[in-house]
Amino acid sequence: MRQHAAPCTQLITWSIEMDNALDFLLEQAQESEDKAVLALSKARSELESYYHQLRQIEQYRLEYCQQLVERGKSGLTASQYGHLNRFLTQLDETLAKQKSAEQHFRLQVENCEQHWMNMRQKRKSYQWLMEKKQTERQLLQEKREQKQMDEFSTLMFNRRRLSS
Repeated sequence: MRQHAAPCTQLITWSIEMDNALDFLLEQAQESEDKAVLALSKARSELESYYHQLRQIEQYRLEYCQQLVERGKSGLTASQYGHLNRFLTQLDETLAKQKSAEQHFRLQVENCEQHWMNMRQKRKSYQWLMEKKQTERQLLQEKREQKQMDEFSTLMFNRRRLSS
């Protein structure tokens, strides 16, 4: 026949298991938050890279237009003008495609920010719960100690009273 553990022992065992589970959940939440931070950093880097590339294309287009004006002053044949104009049109199309991609990169950053905030909130919730449990344990320990001191004081008072 199996003996049952005392209720206090069961409670302590349950409390330890709960602490272990919370530790595990907090660790998992921290890892998820770390991954979310990395994803956000990557998304921001990609957005910055996109803007850098866009500025380069715009600068190249501006320089090319300035060259076109300078060459136009010294005279261009219709064929040369047509070739230069087609190239300028291609640059404009490239710029338009680049600008249309901006929304994708911005949305990626926003999604990563939202995901990171959710992961951070989840981790903070587990931390709060662990801190609450620790505070409850501390209060319970203080109550036990106070009860023991009260019992000891009562015992000492009764002994003194009986010995007098």
